[in-house]
Amino acid sequence: MTHFLSIICIAIISLFNTHGQNLENTTLWEISGNGLEKKSYLFGTIHVTCDATLGVDVKKALDETSQVVLELDMDDPEMNKEVMQNISMNDGKTLKNYVTDEEYGIIDSLFTKHLGISIKMMETMKPIYLTSSLLPKLIDCEMQSFETKLINTAKEQGEEINGLETVEEQIKVFDSIPYKLQIEGIITMAKDDLNSEKEMLSKLIEIYNSKNITKLHDHMFNNSDNYLSKYEDIIVSNRNIKWIPKMVNYAKEQPTFFGVGAGHLAGKNGVIQLLRNEGYTITPVK
Repeated sequence: MTHFLSIICIAIISLFNTHGQNLENTTLWEISGNGLEKKSYLFGTIHVTCDATLGVDVKKALDETSQVVLELDMDDPEMNKEVMQNISMNDGKTLKNYVTDEEYGIIDSLFTKHLGISIKMMETMKPIYLTSSLLPKLIDCEMQSFETKLINTAKEQGEEINGLETVEEQIKVFDSIPYKLQIEGIITMAKDDLNSEKEMLSKLIEIYNSKNITKLHDHMFNNSDNYLSKYEDIIVSNRNIKWIPKMVNYAKEQPTFFGVGAGHLAGKNGVIQLLRNEGYTITPVK
């Protein structure tokens, strides 16, 4: 359950991780130059999809590298412990502290209908986990994850798996956004019975499959109804900036396959541009 929550937690964050920039239509990029002895690769993933099959070019990049680095070290046996330590709202707050009795009932009906669980069993959980638990209900198929496929490949090849941030660091991103605001989003989802979210995720998957990472931005951030766009620096830019020194160190140590949400790639503070700013040659692989 906790491993599953970690996958869908980063999925929620990645839904809002884009900023406009015209880039080639590909999710796989080669990292070279600036003193690197061997090439590394950057792959943009989507954390929730119906088909997470790895393409031939991605498999080739995995063969040419000797370690896999994801947003989280999802193979870390301590990760589940971290999730549980960060799953509850701060200061002993619960859902009832932020909603009316009517709103509580609306949310309870949503979770009972789609998960078969009363919200009473989850009311101490942070909004990010409440939202994440509904993600599998937004697609009409068995949920797949590129992260799982990358982890399995790394294990098959006997390679190390590492992460760019911890569960605690990732959860703090959403702790910076008022719980009240996040819960208002859950109420909206409940009133619409997830229909708008289903449509949004379906479109997101369609765009991802086209490998148009610039259009990915337009789909998410050119939406005035998306309250999280107000927190782009917290959700996207600041995290990307913190990742760059770690990515550079990993790439210098050995050829590395980086797998992060595709939304992290584009923009002036996207991983591609930030690595170019550091003097590395980032080339699209088509």
